[in-house]
Amino acid sequence: MKAVAIRPGQKNSVFMQEIEKPEVVPGQLLIRVLETGICGTDLEIINGDFGTAPSGADFLVLGHESFGRVEAVSPGLENSGWQPGDYVVCTVRRPCHDHDPNCDSGHSDMCLTGNYTERGIKDQHGFMTEFYSEYPDFAIKVPASYRPWGVLLEPTAVVEKAIYQSYKIQERLDFEPKRAVVLGAGPIGLLATFLLRDRGLETFTIAHSLGGPTNPKAVLTERVGATYLSSQEVEVEHLDKMLGNIDIIIEASGSSEIVFQGMAALGPNGVMSITGVEGGHNSLAIDANRLNHQLVMGNQVVFGSVNANRRYFEMGVESWGSLEKKWPGALSSMITRRLPIEDFQTAFGRDRNNIKTVLQIGAE
Repeated sequence: MKAVAIRPGQKNSVFMQEIEKPEVVPGQLLIRVLETGICGTDLEIINGDFGTAPSGADFLVLGHESFGRVEAVSPGLENSGWQPGDYVVCTVRRPCHDHDPNCDSGHSDMCLTGNYTERGIKDQHGFMTEFYSEYPDFAIKVPASYRPWGVLLEPTAVVEKAIYQSYKIQERLDFEPKRAVVLGAGPIGLLATFLLRDRGLETFTIAHSLGGPTNPKAVLTERVGATYLSSQEVEVEHLDKMLGNIDIIIEASGSSEIVFQGMAALGPNGVMSITGVEGGHNSLAIDANRLNHQLVMGNQVVFGSVNANRRYFEMGVESWGSLEKKWPGALSSMITRRLPIEDFQTAFGRDRNNIKTVLQIGAE
């Protein structure tokens, strides 16, 4: 069967690979892949920044954003609630099996040892192929009505985690956050915008591109009642002077420079979640004393958030119902390009006006 793969560590080595179709493994589901999403992580792996192949293999099948349909249920799972035809998305990270209390309790996204594996990223083949098998523990059932945007569940779960933990930290306060800023208007940034608005926060989303009716990211931002701002017209580090106290910042730009600019704008008692990373090296001149003073005297919290466990995937499915009710079509509008798997080279090309590219792999 077809699979899109790379040679780990080799820049621009992406190619089509023929691999064997998996068997129906006892205790697992056989899943037909319908679509896979492409994100910045895939592009960084293709660039050779990171990514490791499974033991004994010299290639890594890409793809960690998946949407599929159960093809077969193995013996022993007859009463599991799964049946052929169910729509399914699987989580990305697998536990380390090193007696880590987080992995052992289902929180592999908080693994202490670093010996976890990740589908399509670290030591396990991904979903950018025609079939795969997986244990039900890592599978989330998706309602049929969510089929048009089901492939967005993995990035939705990543955002759910960042926002949930931001709110968890803010339980230290006696009032609810009121104003939020999202740095970046890619898929993660837009999903953060949607979910923050769903919670009722006044939300401002900042990205490089100028706004206006020809910018689909700006249009979607404003469609859900948020305000779109361009970093060409406003200074990120001075957003607090323009907007007032900023309670929550979700960083989704993938720029280390923007991270520090955002920290400068964070309000008293504010919390900032960093979800993006930037490869390579980037040296910045920072007034460390000023930043230290701001964080301490402002009771501020800045934390990183990566991956998502099953809980956040389930939260994502639940949130979709509210989002679709309030802003019908907003989620499906995020998918701006669908291409067949044979056009994978085109799919990996960058386009500033594109929001989410999806590879179509299997037929219904």
